[in-house]
Amino acid sequence: MHSSPPLRVPVGPDAHRWSTFRAERTLVVAARTVTSTVRVLECLPALIRNDSRVSVVFAHDPTSAFGDGVLQLLHDAGCRIMPWDQLAEAAPDLILTASENIDVPEGDCPVLVLPHGVGFQKLVPDSRSERVRLSGVVPAGLLEAGRAWLAVSHPEQEEQLLGSHPKTAGRTLLIGDPCYDELLGSRQERDAYRRALGVPDGRRLVLVSSTWGPTSLIGQDPDLPGRLLAALPYDEYRVALVAHPNVWAGHGSWQLRTLQASALDAGLVLVDPVHDWRPALVAADLVIGDHGSVTLYGASLGTPVLLAAFGADAVPGTAAEALARVAPRLDDRADLANQVAEALRSYDPEPCAAVARRAFADSGRAHARLRKELYRLLRLPEPAGASPRAPVLAPPAPAGARCTAWRVTTTVTAAGPGRPEVAVRRLPAAVAEPGTEAAGTFVHLACEEGERDRHLAESASVILGRRPAGADAPRWIADALDRYPGSRIAAVPTGPGAVLAGLRDGRLLAATVAVPDVPDPGPVAAGLYALLRAGLPLPDARLTLRTGTAPSTGVTLHPYVPPA
Repeated sequence: MHSSPPLRVPVGPDAHRWSTFRAERTLVVAARTVTSTVRVLECLPALIRNDSRVSVVFAHDPTSAFGDGVLQLLHDAGCRIMPWDQLAEAAPDLILTASENIDVPEGDCPVLVLPHGVGFQKLVPDSRSERVRLSGVVPAGLLEAGRAWLAVSHPEQEEQLLGSHPKTAGRTLLIGDPCYDELLGSRQERDAYRRALGVPDGRRLVLVSSTWGPTSLIGQDPDLPGRLLAALPYDEYRVALVAHPNVWAGHGSWQLRTLQASALDAGLVLVDPVHDWRPALVAADLVIGDHGSVTLYGASLGTPVLLAAFGADAVPGTAAEALARVAPRLDDRADLANQVAEALRSYDPEPCAAVARRAFADSGRAHARLRKELYRLLRLPEPAGASPRAPVLAPPAPAGARCTAWRVTTTVTAAGPGRPEVAVRRLPAAVAEPGTEAAGTFVHLACEEGERDRHLAESASVILGRRPAGADAPRWIADALDRYPGSRIAAVPTGPGAVLAGLRDGRLLAATVAVPDVPDPGPVAAGLYALLRAGLPLPDARLTLRTGTAPSTGVTLHPYVPPA
């Protein structure tokens, strides 16, 4: 009795009557979790490209605690899916999976198991008992039957398996790591990935990476993304979060977004865990992670790494455990901004590079080696032509909400005779502390029009327009000041290098900014607010704006003259 209707095409007792393609072999992909399923979906097309001899069907194993999302992933990819209990009668020639924890029907069909992370580096709960097991190792029965083949990325992993599971002797294949090869081959697209993630030029992208389980970073410290956003100046940094697919599957996207609600309001980029974590990792300037594979991939790319958590479920003697000994730690009791800046400034990549050499062997050849073994097990000659290479990763989809409210601190100093300099430091209002004022230092709240938090919007001293208003700018300013009676300034860009600002007393000031594109009106309005608070004259004023580490920008203020 099947759990759902069995397939009739391309497998089934009378499939030959309905099939269009006359395949010589049937390859079944065992799909159990999102993590394992996507790993096969990403590398398999390059291996069997243009080969009509191989028919591919996906068998859905619904028994995982983290099975949510698998069927949607397969349907979105256009896969043919059969129920798990049809697998025995489908008589496949090869079962391919990146999930070792599957109950394969009896028979002599070989099973090729790909890694869905870096090696065998984590102890996970055993679904068949109350114990834990080594992630990545198939049940002993498959090894004893001589049916299972385990792909490894480094000879050290073969030695590790022999020490802990002697029955793996002769059952490992040195393939390399297809995912690592894809990361390496996509580094030339880094700027495109950063643009897709909304990281402006000159900003640093801090990627927070968490595996799943109670010892993971997000399990130990779910508030860390928000605290980073509260500590890192908006004009210098962006923060993204990559959470393991098992977090999404186990708790749901609603729960994850609710837990990160303030961080999302502050501009956190919540990266899709299926495909987009890889280009996000290539785009990152710093990885703050744990014992998950993403942290090790990042360190292997030469990206600075800080460890914010490291669980006891990491396996001793593995590359991941070695990373814990050499990577610097994040101290959540110390100043986060200083630690991030120091990691970016003085990070030494060599210790982590030495760890990477223990995790990945013969980089750049994984797809070619994997295809060779795949066709050997299918008992077919490899297709003619060039060996497959790792594909370049597609840009990630835009993720997360924009920050639309800031706590702004401005400090006024003299840049020269009659030319004040205003240092501007903006932090997302959703997570930032109110701040304190001192002589020459002022704090205010700035919000974009349409800010959803009414309390923030009604408390803002500065209201900002996002899109260039052109000739309608005076009307927009009057309307904004009317809608937000607590504000002192409304400012909107009017074109390249131009901002129009209106004051509560009715004055309109045109600002000319030394930038070639349409400026962010926030720093200009912050400088204007600082001059007002300092009691300095405004008409025909010249000032210098300094935001974070960016070069200073000259701004000229003069009374607005309507176009003739």
